[in-house]
Amino acid sequence: MHQIDRRTVMLFAVGSLLAAPFDSSPQTPAKIWRIGFLSGGARPADDALPAALRQALQELGYVVDKNVTYTGRWAEAQFEQLPGMAADLVRLQVDLLLTVGAPAAQAAKDATSTIPIVFIAPGDAEGLGLITSMARPGGNVTGITDMATELSAKRLEFLTQAVPSATHVAILWNAGDRAMTLRYKEVEKAASLLHITVHPLGVHNPEEIDDALSTMTQVHPDACFVVSDSLTNLNRKQILDFVAAQHIPAMYEYGYYVRDGGLMSYGPNMDDMYRRAANYIDKILKGASPGDLPVEQPTRYYLLVNRKTAEKLDLTIPTQLLLRADEVIR
Repeated sequence: MHQIDRRTVMLFAVGSLLAAPFDSSPQTPAKIWRIGFLSGGARPADDALPAALRQALQELGYVVDKNVTYTGRWAEAQFEQLPGMAADLVRLQVDLLLTVGAPAAQAAKDATSTIPIVFIAPGDAEGLGLITSMARPGGNVTGITDMATELSAKRLEFLTQAVPSATHVAILWNAGDRAMTLRYKEVEKAASLLHITVHPLGVHNPEEIDDALSTMTQVHPDACFVVSDSLTNLNRKQILDFVAAQHIPAMYEYGYYVRDGGLMSYGPNMDDMYRRAANYIDKILKGASPGDLPVEQPTRYYLLVNRKTAEKLDLTIPTQLLLRADEVIR
């Protein structure tokens, strides 16, 4: 066997390096997706998108400032600002718009026919004309509808189970929002079947909420049904304090009302919907067409009862209703 000296090995190594091709082309930076968020609700103190959404997207591989950025706009129940906010997000050339509530979804749809839109909780999306159908939404819009219109009858049923003597129910809703008006009409239909007299209290702004509550003191309803949207949510402390002071049992749509002292609620969990919205966003950013992604509905609805509030109202919640509840606050 021939011995290879050190000098031969060095010359071979240098020759190999010289022969290797040199790639001088710059590395292509990773795509940074820009997600716009539009809501008619309150601006969070940290200007951050909902934590459940951001966490779900991170679990899918979207890391802030590495491959995704978020830009949010919140109208704080000033719904007339939503079209301008939607147009602003379009001008920023976001890759996708995520909207919360029917007014925000409509503003986004009016602002663009090309940027994908994923909506959350718009109510009857098909009835509002946001989509062509649940199975094939068409266009650039899809998402998760909360079926709030259909749930209105069930909510009223639960309320009458908790307050069997209720024959007069006040309905408080944002009459400036078509989706909320559809919900009110469903409550009205259900009330007629249950032989309940409805006292409609439609409002358009916070000032009118004062008037509606004042009217409630005059009609003395046996119970109250609050249709939840950005307007009522932003003023929920005022509403909760009023019905507590007036000793009026009330039904709400979301659990945070009950945790804040309301009597009962029945509806979806917003964090659940944000997590499911993350899957839509992921599919669309990977190439799926929004119009081909069927609109989903929440897979679960939660009944919450505040037993402490019931005691203050001198109400005995039926055992059957307590057993049906997903959460009983004591």
